[in-house]
Amino acid sequence: MSPEASALSRHRMERAEAACVEGDLLADRGACRGAVNRYYYGAFHAARALLATRDVDSARHAGVIALFQQHFVKTGDFAPEIARALPRSFEKRLSSDYADFVEISTEEVGRIRVEVHAFIGACRQFLTRNPRSA
Repeated sequence: MSPEASALSRHRMERAEAACVEGDLLADRGACRGAVNRYYYGAFHAARALLATRDVDSARHAGVIALFQQHFVKTGDFAPEIARALPRSFEKRLSSDYADFVEISTEEVGRIRVEVHAFIGACRQFLTRNPRSA
């Protein structure tokens, strides 16, 4: 992997972890919509960090999800049950950001929080286990 791709991957993981911390702060304050938004972006940036190691990316959120599935889940490099956090948090973010009269419960935020933390942790572990990728 090129030094540029490695730097990009590290930068994206830093953004992922920062977004997750922001999600935690918002969740702890009961700001459910904001927490879901930040958790999704944490998962999104972590997925893009791994995609940078394969020199692929997409300008669309759905494209990032599809590429992550193609390059990491279908190859067996990433557990499907952990990877589900990405599309699930995306769907919740879309509905909480754009749909009228949608309320996100603290229980839903708690589930998303756990799933996204696990996803980001697995992405971090992948990069650690695959030093040529980081």
